[in-house]
Amino acid sequence: MVEELIGTVSHFFGKINVAAIKLSGTLKKGDRIKISGPDIEFEQDVDSMQIDRADVEEAQAGQEIGMLVSQSAKEGCQVFKLTEEA
Repeated sequence: MVEELIGTVSHFFGKINVAAIKLSGTLKKGDRIKISGPDIEFEQDVDSMQIDRADVEEAQAGQEIGMLVSQSAKEGCQVFKLTEEA
């Protein structure tokens, strides 16, 4: 798998398990990501994401998205997009 750094967790809402992610790359629904930080590392598929509480299919660098995550994350965790090696 190839890992591409595409963002950073800017906030984590523990009660609803949502991570706010500041993007430095493009992310689409269906992409596989890895969230990595101190004592945290997990992978998941992007099932849904929101900008200003509206569902979006794709988000670009510079945007901040909210995404339901399968495990707890922390501010500062790095977000990588995972792709198959060519």
